Amino acid sequence: MKRAKLQAAIVGGTPDDVEHLFYEALHNADIEQLMGCWADEEDIVCVHPGGPRLVGPGAIRATFESMFSHGSVQAHPERIHKIESLASAVHHLVERVEVMTPQGRQLAYVIATNVYHKTPQGWRMVAHHTSPGTPNDAADVGVKPQVLH
Repeated sequence: MKRAKLQAAIVGGTPDDVEHLFYEALHNADIEQLMGCWADEEDIVCVHPGGPRLVGPGAIRATFESMFSHGSVQAHPERIHKIESLASAVHHLVERVEVMTPQGRQLAYVIATNVYHKTPQGWRMVAHHTSPGTPNDAADVGVKPQVLH
C-alpha cells in the first residue's frame, strides 16, 4: 500500500508530494519510502548538521539506516518557502525536531534546503542540506518587500 502511494505521488505528483512523503518516511523510519523520494542518480547529495557531504544513494541510504536503527526521526517542516520552475524546485524551511534526552523530550531546530528535479520517473529529491538552527529560527529574519499599486 505504501509503495503504491509513493509511486502515485512521485510519478503524477508535485515536489510538495515528495516532500510530504520524505518527512512521513522519517516519522515512520521507513527506509524504502525515504529512498523512493530520491532521484535515481549517482550525484544526489545529503548533508546533515555538522556532518560530511554524502554523495550517491549508497551513502545516503547507509546514513539514514544508521539513524533509523535508533528509532524514527520526528522532524516537522515549518516556515516553508519555495522557489519553483518547470523542472526544478527549491524548498527552504525550518525543521522542528523532537529529541529525547535524559530530561525528557526537547525541541531542536534545523535549517533545511530540499532540492527537487522533475525526472522521467517524476519529481524526485536531488539534495537535502541541513544546518544546525536555534529556537530563534522559528521566525524568519528579514523583511518581505511591500508592493504598492
